Amino acid sequence: MKMVKLWLLIGIWLGALAAPAAPLFDMAAIRDASTLDVKVLKDWYPVRGEVMTRQKLITIRVGELVPGQEYRLPVRFIVPHDRKAKGFHLTGGHQLRNMQNSFPPRGLDVELLRGGVGLVFTVVQVLPASGQPELGRKAERRFIETLNPKHSIQYWGWPAALMRATTAAYAEKDHFEKGKVAMSGGSKNGASPSVALLQDDRLTALHASVSPIWPSPLRLCDEQAWGDLRKANERYAAKLRARGERVNERRIHNHAFLGGTFGPVYNRDALGAGHKWSDLQRLAKAMTPEVFVAPKLAELRKRGAEVLFHPGTHDFVAFDLAWGGKHYPEVPVYLRANSGHGIRKPHPAAERGEQNKAAFLLRHFFGGEGLLPPPRVESHADEDKVEIKVIFPEGTKAQSGQIWWMYDRGPDGSAAYLGELFPDDQSAPMKFQAKDNSWNFTLPREAGKKHIDFFSNHRKTIRRNGRAYNTYISSPYTRVSLR
Repeated sequence: MKMVKLWLLIGIWLGALAAPAAPLFDMAAIRDASTLDVKVLKDWYPVRGEVMTRQKLITIRVGELVPGQEYRLPVRFIVPHDRKAKGFHLTGGHQLRNMQNSFPPRGLDVELLRGGVGLVFTVVQVLPASGQPELGRKAERRFIETLNPKHSIQYWGWPAALMRATTAAYAEKDHFEKGKVAMSGGSKNGASPSVALLQDDRLTALHASVSPIWPSPLRLCDEQAWGDLRKANERYAAKLRARGERVNERRIHNHAFLGGTFGPVYNRDALGAGHKWSDLQRLAKAMTPEVFVAPKLAELRKRGAEVLFHPGTHDFVAFDLAWGGKHYPEVPVYLRANSGHGIRKPHPAAERGEQNKAAFLLRHFFGGEGLLPPPRVESHADEDKVEIKVIFPEGTKAQSGQIWWMYDRGPDGSAAYLGELFPDDQSAPMKFQAKDNSWNFTLPREAGKKHIDFFSNHRKTIRRNGRAYNTYISSPYTRVSLR
């Protein structure tokens, strides 16, 4: 028994050392249509709807999350009835039980199909929801034992599914021709396309919500950051008790997502399996160029790829707005006040009727007027106020400016970060100044406060084919010290 345990520990150690060395994806294998092992469930057939389409349903072999056990997923193709599709909109946010059903396009999908753009659907869900629960359990155990990201559904499995679906679509040469490929989705369906976009130059755009964007210290498993987080959560629990509120200590200190590198937190399980913090740090460092869009934004733009993120202001996956706003202010984001996974109380001043996704995708595929670019922020704090200026590049014009602020918000990744919403009365219109194309506001400074967080949203109405699309861009999320 002792010898078995010894060999297990040696295997864990070797796996942890080896994991970062090999590329995360073999792109030649990802693009190899001959290994898809396509099984046709329903061959091409007509579907009536607001637009007439042709559709096909297949299953494909994605690859192996664990040796010797196949990972397969369904893929539905939808193209205009009278021509090939040039490029397509790729999404994974579909349920296994619904993939069997014909899809009558609506809304944005109708506009894309009328313009000759196809749709490709697959299933990016936890493996039990994909009909493969045992594979999911085996892959999770193997990942924790080895810290090899090729056994991880979030690092390897889901992005590979999207890229293999792309390979499957382009193998249908009578129905698809090469063109732009845009992805969209939220949560795992925002994170997985982020990885795929970085790996696969066939993919050209991403609209992602409530998903990771940048490699903050918590995501990189910095021990000091995790120590500070523990102390912050202890203070928050004490604050809640002092107010007479019930406190779920276990949830505050053991949230399944807060602090996770690229999804659920696996740190505790990995440490329990014999790994060290240095192993976690090594893996996170190796994954940074593979999964986080922000550090690679310039490279993506150089190849013509476009991105827009909706991280939410109170999301447990996109939990590091203050760090990201400071280090990557150039990333285009839209922040709907008091939004995120599970938020049920949007801010009363939050935008209604926002249409960023439709405008972004229509512009990407068909050209025309684009959304506002990210503005830059200048702020100055004196003894009684904070002066704020949000400046747009010359030649661009925002039609409105609205600011939100909060005093002493909890640190990124903390329970307080999620629990304390922007107060209803801490939002106001901003004032436009034409001479420098800026939106301005003076925030009051409250005695005894340590810092203030703020962001602003700005509207641009885009008109296409007789329709108006209300789009919004946010200023970089900013934290100003008041000490």
